[in-house]
Amino acid sequence: MNHKDKIERMISISDLAKKFKVENPKKLSDQEKRDPRLKGKFFHSVKDVSFYCEKGQVLGLLGPNGAGKTTTLRMLSTALKPDTGEILLEGVNVVKDPLLARKKIGYLSGATGLYGKLTGRENITYFAQLHGMRPHAIKQKIDQLANTLDLHSFLDRRCANYSTGMKQRIAIARTVVHDPKVVILDEPTTGLDIMATQTVLNFIRGLKNNGVPVIFSTHHLAEVDELCDRVTVINQGVTEFDDSISAFRALAPQSMHQAFLHTLRQDVQLCG
Repeated sequence: MNHKDKIERMISISDLAKKFKVENPKKLSDQEKRDPRLKGKFFHSVKDVSFYCEKGQVLGLLGPNGAGKTTTLRMLSTALKPDTGEILLEGVNVVKDPLLARKKIGYLSGATGLYGKLTGRENITYFAQLHGMRPHAIKQKIDQLANTLDLHSFLDRRCANYSTGMKQRIAIARTVVHDPKVVILDEPTTGLDIMATQTVLNFIRGLKNNGVPVIFSTHHLAEVDELCDRVTVINQGVTEFDDSISAFRALAPQSMHQAFLHTLRQDVQLCG
């Protein structure tokens, strides 16, 4: 991929790597001790990850637990600085200019992080103010998001009394209140019931229809099959697959599950 191609793409990730110092190796589990990414006093959570996402595309980020997906998404959001590699967002180097990049990124982490004593509206408003939005624009945007994410019945209640689905929908509204250029979601439907899940999936579809690229990690292959244009699979901190959804399906036409196993270089017949 040449430099021109990277700039033309909405977001492009190349050769990302991130390691963490292991403070107490004795506390590692047997599985962690056997992980080949453990090298001396450092655990190389992400070793070599590359992928891209165009305008109006949805990219599904897949991988086993502990593969490095969340670390990768945190680097994309500028919450973590990569040791090596490059992240370009509309030609802006996210690593070198994180403040500018944050204005263009909406990031939902695995934890909603809502302030329990505030209402849903107040939580969303607070983050909108952090992005420099004016009161009229904030009210207009919250009204729009309340309709799209079905927030009206609990928007003015304190978040401490919310169900998991309510918290997640408010957290998503907070994530996109500033109309980001790219939306990054870390397992957005985990723990949600069927109705709340469908609301979130419809919202992602709406972002796609408006030309906003969405990168989301998930363990639910049905969501990938329904929404995604591209699929990236990470295993042990390395990109094992990065291509279109049709190319992913072609790996094992009988099922998405077996296609996923194929990318991990396992014998797909084991699950036949």
